[in-house]
Amino acid sequence: MGNFAKWIGGGLGWVVGGPIGGLLGFLVGSFFDGASVQTSSSIGSDITTPGAFGMSLLVLIAAVMKADGKIVKSELDYVKQFFVRQFGYETAKEALVMLRDLLKQDIPVRDVCLQIGRNMDYSSRLQLLHLLFGVSGADARFHPSEIKLIENISGYLGISSSDFLSIRNMFIPETDSAYKILEIEPSASNDEVKKAYRKMALKYHPDKVNHLGEDFRKAADEKFKKVNEAYDKIKRERGIV
Repeated sequence: MGNFAKWIGGGLGWVVGGPIGGLLGFLVGSFFDGASVQTSSSIGSDITTPGAFGMSLLVLIAAVMKADGKIVKSELDYVKQFFVRQFGYETAKEALVMLRDLLKQDIPVRDVCLQIGRNMDYSSRLQLLHLLFGVSGADARFHPSEIKLIENISGYLGISSSDFLSIRNMFIPETDSAYKILEIEPSASNDEVKKAYRKMALKYHPDKVNHLGEDFRKAADEKFKKVNEAYDKIKRERGIV
């Protein structure tokens, strides 16, 4: 048994109800035989459990995969490889079992996201967004319909447009992408660049999602790394010491 059982054992909280609970149905109980599943409500809590995060992630991954109107084996293989890289082989197998079922269902994306937005802390929502971009680009291309859906998801989750643009540029570089990642204009002064870096490094620091457990914390390292790379690029261009 991989990490999904561990995440669920840590508590599902608010995802057992609402549209997410309806989508998951019997899967949680039937798939994880012997797992000690805690389903006490955590509505209103500032702390997101690994189980609630993992299930929310799976549902949104299914929605993104369905965005272009077709599901092919290569996409499932790419998602499996993504999960292997992020969480290990056993967890990837478990994720694919649940994902295949979710892909057969109609996913009310707006309602799902509103449920997440009401109950999940902001740092965890940023991590969800980052992982969705990672899945979308797992096949080395970003389908426009998938990116549009991720943008809609970001809005439904209550993520600011500047934070969305920052994370998008970590995966799909645009003109002045380093500045967009730091959420500043190219006309910013050196002091403003330094201040922006400190702010973004704090916002995207992996410790912000410590409560999600080591697996998701490791995944958060990628955002932090991109902020540092953006800052280093600007420093080189400007000769900032």
